[in-house]
Amino acid sequence: MKKIIPVALGVSALLLGGLHNYKKAVERSDKSFLDQDPAMPSDTVTLDADKMTGDQWFKDVGAKDISLVSFDGLKLHALYIPSEEESNRFALIAHGYSGKGRNMISVAKLYRDKLHCNILLPDARGHGQSEGDYIGFGWHDHFDQLMWLQYILLSHPKTSKIVLHGVSMGASTVLMTSGARALPEQVAAVVSDCAYTSAQAELAYQMKRLYHIPAFPLLQATDFWTRVKAGYSFKEASALEQVKKSHVPTLFIHGDEDAFVPYEMVHELYNACPAPKDLYIVPGAGHGNAYRIAGAAYEKSVLDFVGPLL
Repeated sequence: MKKIIPVALGVSALLLGGLHNYKKAVERSDKSFLDQDPAMPSDTVTLDADKMTGDQWFKDVGAKDISLVSFDGLKLHALYIPSEEESNRFALIAHGYSGKGRNMISVAKLYRDKLHCNILLPDARGHGQSEGDYIGFGWHDHFDQLMWLQYILLSHPKTSKIVLHGVSMGASTVLMTSGARALPEQVAAVVSDCAYTSAQAELAYQMKRLYHIPAFPLLQATDFWTRVKAGYSFKEASALEQVKKSHVPTLFIHGDEDAFVPYEMVHELYNACPAPKDLYIVPGAGHGNAYRIAGAAYEKSVLDFVGPLL
């Protein structure tokens, strides 16, 4: 009995620690602690313009709120923006951790203005106006993306080509989507900007970077609560495993000074992808600000890769 008590106390403490981590990282909650992280860009990962300008742009282009119900009953929200001229092209754009679809205004402008695409900007589950009390780290989100793709094809039956573009968590999401068996043949290209290889690898890296502690066993305890409360495991949320099954031409982008999602991860993802691919490294760019740092060079890289495929 004397030996059992310390073990029980240790297990209880570990589970409590895992629950604390779950609430901080996975549960839908205030993520303002990220504002103090030096590894995050000082403006925003998702390239948002100032609010007034952004609101006016969405009004000017006739953005419309749309919704659908996810496979597990959540009401998901997105903004639909029609192309300025009649077009059968679509860009489905995925935002990052703690963001929302309307933050991706710069990427939306690129595809609408330069490639004449219709635009779909979903709020991931647990973000923005979408329902959900947890963050999916790309796994359940990629099932949601497949539903958004079906929405596009049903509401715009003449759609011929679709590009998936994601930043940060959104990049990992589009990579997971690219390897799905149910992926529509109309998906012609994927652009992945600063994706992590898997939720497990990214969280283990953050535990070491922020708290100087090994991932085991606290990460496993956090994963336990994620499976119980959110219905998925960190191992499932793997862009690396999904991209191995992809046949969609993919452009991988990463800043070589990214300290939030390690620069090395882009090479793991690139090397694992069997599809036609290209790699664009932005010197001096941190996490999520490759577009802001590279500007016209970023646009040229995307347009040169995606343009011929649409």
